[in-house]
Amino acid sequence: MIWDEKSECMTKKEKEKIQLERLQKTVKLAYENIEFYKKRFDEIGLKPEDIKTLKDIEKIPFTTKSDLREAYPLGLLAVPREDIVEIHASSGTTGKPTVTAYTQNDLDIWGECIARGLKMAGAKKDYIIQNAYGYGLFTGGFGIHHGGNKMGAITVPISAGNTQRQLDTMIDFQSDVLTCTPSYAMYLGESREKAGISLEEINLKAGIHGAEMWTSEMRKRIESSLGIKTFNIYGLTEVMGPGVAQECSEQNGMHIQDDHFYPEIINPENGETLEPGQNGELVLTSLTKTGMPILRFRTKDLTSLIADKCKCGRTTVRMTRITGRSDDMLKIKGVMVFPSQIEKALLKVSGASPNYLIHVTRPDILDEVEVKVEASKELFSDEIKEMEKVEKQIQASIRSETGLRVDVTLCEPESLPRSEGKAVRVIDERKL
Repeated sequence: MIWDEKSECMTKKEKEKIQLERLQKTVKLAYENIEFYKKRFDEIGLKPEDIKTLKDIEKIPFTTKSDLREAYPLGLLAVPREDIVEIHASSGTTGKPTVTAYTQNDLDIWGECIARGLKMAGAKKDYIIQNAYGYGLFTGGFGIHHGGNKMGAITVPISAGNTQRQLDTMIDFQSDVLTCTPSYAMYLGESREKAGISLEEINLKAGIHGAEMWTSEMRKRIESSLGIKTFNIYGLTEVMGPGVAQECSEQNGMHIQDDHFYPEIINPENGETLEPGQNGELVLTSLTKTGMPILRFRTKDLTSLIADKCKCGRTTVRMTRITGRSDDMLKIKGVMVFPSQIEKALLKVSGASPNYLIHVTRPDILDEVEVKVEASKELFSDEIKEMEKVEKQIQASIRSETGLRVDVTLCEPESLPRSEGKAVRVIDERKL
């Protein structure tokens, strides 16, 4: 099902014409109304009229998260404050939060992008959407809510947490679609099984999960535990929020709403633009956002682009599953490792849960890594010999995936912290 066939199925020529028109308009808006961009352009002698082709976007300097933090809170507004109707922000756990602001037109476009994603997941106007993303400054809850309203579906704003109430709501309202982080979806599936609730008692058909990296193995666990088909959704506060991209029923990459967001892939080391199919860092430019437009934002997310037409009929460019973040990569014993590699390795081992914690220390001159993994209930109640056997299997799987030797500790089921938002997977106590 396609929400807006005209916009999502354009020919390449039609799309590039719209993208260029919108890019030129956005660049002019930013240059004339945001001091930060005017200064950046003037420093290199660039003028808005120099953007004559889509290729010319490469002349524009990158925008980084630190740029947004320096402009905190509203230094990047392109319109008068009275035109802003909503503000969201990142958590700010690694520094000042990054803020984004929306005009009413921006909210309408946000809702449009989410509505497209809901259709990709098979949602219909008469569906009930159980929205378990957090409401508040975090963009997740409100983003899905705006999209549900745009579609005209019933949106239950249950927010994150209160797991018993989540399960009761699934049963009482017979919710059709669950939206939340993948780690929380996994926890809800575990909780359903623990509570003895059968799949026949709930009515879920689809799950839309994002805000965290998750592997195909974790997808299988969620789909099995909740009896649903899951869809990966992508977005970020700095550009808009969720809805920048999402999987369709083909599950072969996430469709970027590229009439609203122009994607590029660059080499994270030197900023060089890469071709479709090459893996690198995703860079996004907002094409229609007027409250706080963003030019060439470095997302730090590592992925690649698929330019071919999808079997679903959409012609929007797709991005592959994110393999990591250029700033979340761990260098351990000289080896580059992403948490997603650890997760992929442990999920290949029977008896291991997808709940894990990577603990990195350097007590002397060498790195030490302990991976704590929750055991399944069956394994934990088994003999110690069996536990030790599985620990060795996990060690071997991680070594095969990453090349690293690590210590593995199997923990009691449900002993590691659960998250209602983004899961914390790494504790790095090295003083680097």
